[in-house]
Amino acid sequence: MLGGARSGKSSFAEQLLARDRAVDYVACGLVPDGSDPEWTGRVTLHRARRPASWRTLETVDLAAVLGRPGPPVLVDCLTTWLARVMDDCGIWSEAPDADARLAAEIDGLVDAWRGTRRRVVAVSNEVGSGVVPATPSGRRFRDELGVLNTRVAATSRRVWLVTAGLPQRLR
Repeated sequence: MLGGARSGKSSFAEQLLARDRAVDYVACGLVPDGSDPEWTGRVTLHRARRPASWRTLETVDLAAVLGRPGPPVLVDCLTTWLARVMDDCGIWSEAPDADARLAAEIDGLVDAWRGTRRRVVAVSNEVGSGVVPATPSGRRFRDELGVLNTRVAATSRRVWLVTAGLPQRLR
């Protein structure tokens, strides 16, 4: 499920699983701590939309989630997953093995995605149609997310693009 910020992609992803009583909702963003009211508001909105029967998992260990049996999975979202993984790998602090660690994390996710027996719906920001970021770190993030989206889409049965709340099936 690709789309720009506030395009309706998360709502549409949730609708695709609305008939499932049990869903593992994987929240990859930071857990709100009250320091960012805007982020807290976004997370609160997402939580309020989810059925009470859905289980929320706040983790970036998507490979582990996809590797075990269970109900359908909704990943929201690959964009926040990548941001956290890039931090954890030391990309921004230029750790000596950061690039290799990031590549291994992405390869692990794509392998788990390809091998899972679970139904998975993932949300991610489409970054190929936007403005070119002004900073090297912004361009690096945009490029990494574009590659991640491409790799996940290549192994997916269906791919959607949501623009202005209107879903369009790409595959």
